[in-house]
Amino acid sequence: MKRIDLLRHLERHAVQLLREGGNHSVYVNRTAGKISTVPRHREINDFLAKKICKDLEIPKP
Repeated sequence: MKRIDLLRHLERHAVQLLREGGNHSVYVNRTAGKISTVPRHREINDFLAKKICKDLEIPKP
């Protein structure tokens, strides 16, 4: 899956960018109190995208 598609999915479910790291972006779901990192690659493996969504407690893309 493309990184931009994953980021759009996260934003649709009220997940916000917390900060930018060296190689990752840190996103937070404030309603659930969960944090997860998204790597800065053009393509993100589908298994990793599902895990990020699971960590943030939002529906899978």
